[in-house]
Amino acid sequence: MKLEKFSMGIGDRFGHQGRAQLAAFVTAAGRGVHVTPVWNKSNREHLIVHSEPAAVRTEADDAVKALGWKSSYRVDADHIGIKTVDRFLPVSDFFTIDVADFIGKPTSEPGVENVIRLLEKTGLRPDIPHVSARFELTHDKINAIAAKYLAAVKEAGRVYRHIENARGRGNFITEVSMDETDRPQTPEDLLVILAALATEGIPVQTIAPKFTGRFNKGVDYQGDLAIFEREFNDDLAVVAFAVRHFGLPEELKLSVHSGSDKFSIYAPINKAVKRMNCGLHLKTAGTTWLEEIASLAAVGGDGLAFAREVYAGALDHFDELCAPYATVIDIDRKALPSVEKVNSLPGDAFAAMIRHNPHHAAYNPSVRQLLHVGYKLAANAGTRYTSLLHHYAEPIGRSVTENILDRHLLRIFA
Repeated sequence: MKLEKFSMGIGDRFGHQGRAQLAAFVTAAGRGVHVTPVWNKSNREHLIVHSEPAAVRTEADDAVKALGWKSSYRVDADHIGIKTVDRFLPVSDFFTIDVADFIGKPTSEPGVENVIRLLEKTGLRPDIPHVSARFELTHDKINAIAAKYLAAVKEAGRVYRHIENARGRGNFITEVSMDETDRPQTPEDLLVILAALATEGIPVQTIAPKFTGRFNKGVDYQGDLAIFEREFNDDLAVVAFAVRHFGLPEELKLSVHSGSDKFSIYAPINKAVKRMNCGLHLKTAGTTWLEEIASLAAVGGDGLAFAREVYAGALDHFDELCAPYATVIDIDRKALPSVEKVNSLPGDAFAAMIRHNPHHAAYNPSVRQLLHVGYKLAANAGTRYTSLLHHYAEPIGRSVTENILDRHLLRIFA
């Protein structure tokens, strides 16, 4: 099974927007922008909303049938490990193996010598086309990088072989994720990591490193754009080099996680991918939930009342909701309006606070991030919430499609 050149992960926490999401891909394809949709949902999200992985497969299959989608699509077991993968095995065909927790851990397993031998074949000053500066590798440097990442690579191999034993070789797509960690990986780090993955025998098709800068949930990139652009271009060059020299799959591509709403980096990404004529996977998630809650605010009535209720609950449970996402949110509590203030706003004004339009005077990134992590409150409301999704399906669906099409697909891949 091979992943197509361009793909985008689309999370849907409550499983009601599959058709609206796919409609964006249909429209994009009609404009000559062909991207494979990948429905993704993590084990943590399943636990919070009390859903099962099979529901994601059902949602994807239903949307594909309803819209007559003839191209490929995937279902991603997002951010799984050896303890969580089994429930996804029957229904997923894309597995994001998250080994960030193993970065920096010691391992007694051999492997460094194999990595060194593979890198020596290309020279310790490898001639990598399009990198911004020549790499200077030494045995000591390779040992230091491998010492940091080898345990993570070994764990990825363990999980990969567990999936392979269940699904059979070649019957699924493998992504290795190292993005949820404190420090970014340099392009030299990435070269050693890919060499280690090759020696471990993992046919990885996408690799998700941590880039420089902050990739906070649901808001724009924060960091030096020039540094990001140089790093991203170097990483693309490293991936291409690794495919040619390490025997990794020709489909191997970079994966950008927490990619929702990173508007300022989309143009540099688009430019780099076109220059290198290479593929890209970009993963979005919670923005579909945000379109739901913003749309409910905008329709007024019981939709607005529910959106206000969720905001009030999020303020009350701020620490509990934010703790699991502490490394990927940056909320200014002083910028959060009081419940009384929000309750006095008309629906369109509250919706404008939530929707990611940086040019709108009402847009509030702190409100948006708080509601991003506040989906647990909607999950706890059960059928009260899902009934609203059914009742207001048309305006919600329109917003979901517009968000994916105009703010993401056409900006990144066109």
